[in-house]
Amino acid sequence: MQGLKENKYQFALLVLVNAFVGAMIGLERSIMPGFGNVEFGLSANAALMSFIIAFGISKSLSNYAVSQLSKKFNRKTILIIGWLFALPVPFMLMYAPNWNWVIAANVLLGINQGLAWSSTVIMKIDLVGGKNRGLAMGINEFAGYLSVGLAAWLASSIASDYGYAYFPFIPGILFAFGGLLITIFLVKDTTHFVQTESLTSKLPLFENVWKETSWKHQNLGSVSLNGLVNNLNDGVVWGLLPMLLIQRGFSITQIGIIAAIYPAVWGISQLFTGKLGDTHCKKQIITAGMLIQAIAILLIALAYTLPFLILASILLGFGTALVYPNFLSVIAEGTHPKQRAQSLSIFRLWRDSGYVIGAILSGFLADIFGISQALFIVAAITAIAGMIANHRMCCTTKTFWKSDYCVPTY
Repeated sequence: MQGLKENKYQFALLVLVNAFVGAMIGLERSIMPGFGNVEFGLSANAALMSFIIAFGISKSLSNYAVSQLSKKFNRKTILIIGWLFALPVPFMLMYAPNWNWVIAANVLLGINQGLAWSSTVIMKIDLVGGKNRGLAMGINEFAGYLSVGLAAWLASSIASDYGYAYFPFIPGILFAFGGLLITIFLVKDTTHFVQTESLTSKLPLFENVWKETSWKHQNLGSVSLNGLVNNLNDGVVWGLLPMLLIQRGFSITQIGIIAAIYPAVWGISQLFTGKLGDTHCKKQIITAGMLIQAIAILLIALAYTLPFLILASILLGFGTALVYPNFLSVIAEGTHPKQRAQSLSIFRLWRDSGYVIGAILSGFLADIFGISQALFIVAAITAIAGMIANHRMCCTTKTFWKSDYCVPTY
């Protein structure tokens, strides 16, 4: 039987697994640009962003691979495969003799994140059904991104005491093996829930899931575009924020605090924003979230003091929390259960392509115009995407403004 209460133990295990997934990437959030600059002498922003490009390409393709793998393997098997790719990552970063090893490690990390995070998302949706889908996604993303923030703070603290090399990546060994062992011995597969739900679903089957999810369907296509832009600005902040703060004279510890607050607020706020999407218009929530992100990025570009940068990090985290679980809920509620894994994988392919586009765009813009000017452009792109969602999407639940209600076309 589907339901959050009915499957609370398995749901809790998947939350824990996703926390380990988030912690793996969190180790890089605050220190990787400094690691490249100090240990390998990289100075060009475009070169430093290369690790995000590698990560983004492998993660986005791995997200899409889930839809193909799900035709041959069950959910648990895909999750285990994702963790196997994570095992070499901390060792490669600890013993990296050159930057190419770091790029290779991030290719493996992207595969881990794509397979493992996608699997936990799909498995939680399988477990809870339609009633508390937004809450489930909020809890899932809460666990993942709170862990990102905590791991970012942990890595910066270790780097502050022992340097960028070797020691900050040791916790990754625990995260990788912990996630794998819990998955193998405690997590149960959820594929059978989909078969049961399919018998009662009234949603139509899409003739072409790729087209509908990518652009044709007004809700799904809008969410795919905004997901891409959201991760575009996330990749920019991930790569350029530490370098901007180094230029402005902030210490490693201060950079770690600012870099950790953003995903921590992002994670914690989703306990509220995910549930909000179950009862109120996701279109309006997504539009507000994108505009808040744009304001936060502008503030980052303009701020030179720690309090203002902390405020910007809080705003950026809250804005992202408004959109992230509701992106997933829009896809899940608008797609037939038989096509849900495929649609979610296509959305996550587009969303995580934003890392690649953002890293390439901002790296070159920062080298040509400077980091602050690159952030101005990214803020404008974020605001435009939010307004497109506001213009194109339909509200399918309670609205803040009744004029926004409509029925999506299929």
